[in-house]
Amino acid sequence: MSQIFQDLSTQQFTDISIFSGTSWVVLAEPVPQGSIHCLKMKRGTIIPVHTHLVDEYVFVVSGSLKTGDRVCEPGCFWTTQKGTRQGAHEALTDVELITIRLGAMGEFEGI
Repeated sequence: MSQIFQDLSTQQFTDISIFSGTSWVVLAEPVPQGSIHCLKMKRGTIIPVHTHLVDEYVFVVSGSLKTGDRVCEPGCFWTTQKGTRQGAHEALTDVELITIRLGAMGEFEGI
């Protein structure tokens, strides 16, 4: 057994083409089709309403975003149960999130 370390400052973020203004780096793939990743959203970016097929866990590292009717600031953590309609997520400033999704992505409305 060994430990694997990743320093975000040395990681290559990849643009997410379906969401202009977003990029991510996958930190780990704990289960098939799942990921623990860091997501960056530029100010003004909107990820539309969507559902996931599995529970999702999100931690706001930096910035401010609005998700549904809630404004989330650094240190905010939320859990969304599978099948729950969530969003839209709107970056009020540049935002960095850590997200854990233990399975397939799901469906995004309007894409």
